[in-house]
Amino acid sequence: MPEDPKTKPNHGEETDVKERPKVEQPRLYKVIFHNDDYTTMEFVMEALRQFFKKSESEAFHIMITVHKKGSAVAARYTRDVAETKVQDVMEHAREAGMPLLVTCEPD
Repeated sequence: MPEDPKTKPNHGEETDVKERPKVEQPRLYKVIFHNDDYTTMEFVMEALRQFFKKSESEAFHIMITVHKKGSAVAARYTRDVAETKVQDVMEHAREAGMPLLVTCEPD
C-alpha cells in the first residue's frame, strides 16, 4: 500500500533535478528605410504595404518619419529574414528606377 506523503516525511531521499536547456530568442535586426531626394513618398508607402504588410496608416506614419527624420524602422526580424527583406525591397526599387536605400542592423 502506498505511503501517504502527508504523514511521512522523505528524510534521506535524494531528488533528481533535471536541468532544462535554456532556449534563447534569436537576435532581432531592424529594417531601416533611409530618406533621399528622389524616391517618392508614394513608392515608399507602396513598398511598406507590399513587403511589410503595413496598413495604409502604418505605412504613412513610417514614410513621414523617414521624410522628417531621415530614417525609420520598418520592422524587426531575425537576421536572415531582415536581410532578405532588404534585398527584395532594394531590387524592387532599382527595377522602378528609385534610389531608395534600405538597410538592416542589430536591434
